[in-house]
Amino acid sequence: MFAIREIIDLAIRLEKNGESTYRQAIQRSSDGELKTALSWMAQEEASHAQWFSKLRVSLDQEGKNPFLEEMSRELFDDLVGGQSFSLKEVDFAGVESLEELVEVFIEFEKDTVLFYEMIAPFFVPKPAKAALPVR
Repeated sequence: MFAIREIIDLAIRLEKNGESTYRQAIQRSSDGELKTALSWMAQEEASHAQWFSKLRVSLDQEGKNPFLEEMSRELFDDLVGGQSFSLKEVDFAGVESLEELVEVFIEFEKDTVLFYEMIAPFFVPKPAKAALPVR
């Protein structure tokens, strides 16, 4: 159904959505320590997206199927869109401590892993499944 390129596209989208959410939260926070942590997390998400993008470029050199690429892109737009999982529900203006913020980070990362675990059965071939960050 899906190949490694589609998994990577999905991972890039998820990382960018997380980065965007953290950057928006920086604007809503008045605590300097929390802003620093949010900025760090946004940069981490951006770094992850860059890493996946470089991996994608190396795969692109192997050749493409434009029809399948377009279908996958449309599916991912519908499936993921602007999804930021548990971050969507967080009122960052109400987060009062670094410990609370770390809990938010952990929940977001857990949600991301659960999402990959949920979609893993739909990916073929098996080497594509091996690229997912799941158990």
